[in-house]
Amino acid sequence: MAHSVCPWWLGYFLLNPWRRRSQNPASILGSYIRPGMTVLEPGPGMGFFTLELARMVGSSGRVIAVDIQRKMLDKLKHRALKAGLAGNLEARTATPASMGISDMAGKVDFTLAFSLWFTSFPTPGTFFRKSQLPRNLALHFYWPSQPDTSRQRCLPELEAAAQAGFHIVEHPAIRKSQAVLLRKAA
Repeated sequence: MAHSVCPWWLGYFLLNPWRRRSQNPASILGSYIRPGMTVLEPGPGMGFFTLELARMVGSSGRVIAVDIQRKMLDKLKHRALKAGLAGNLEARTATPASMGISDMAGKVDFTLAFSLWFTSFPTPGTFFRKSQLPRNLALHFYWPSQPDTSRQRCLPELEAAAQAGFHIVEHPAIRKSQAVLLRKAA
């Protein structure tokens, strides 16, 4: 399958308020995120989950949003500013070779990767090999629950996660998605 990046303008459709009926960020992430945490969100697009993450970590926490598309990040920053959440949001531009987060080693408490590898990384396992993921973190991985994006298609990513030292600790129930909570031991 050829690698493709989600077009920046599609980000507007992903912000659809109706999406909250099946994928409410507060409901999905509420049991994992606490005030003061540092959360990494690779591939945030225009911030469907990001703004809620920023609310949840509060003024003492921090959300680091990393995307390869500057236009997505610009819109995300604009939305965060309008919502009064820009103070605890850091937007970083990634490259296909690196997420540029090596300085975050040991500082990230949780990573949210929602349908990330289908749009941002060219080959299975790239996310785990090239992203310089910090150690000691929980990683929540989601993928759409559609026939062409079944668990079978995600197996290479889950195998790469295992090779990188992550293990599955939970299968959260999320409508119209499949999900795993991965954890990497110290």
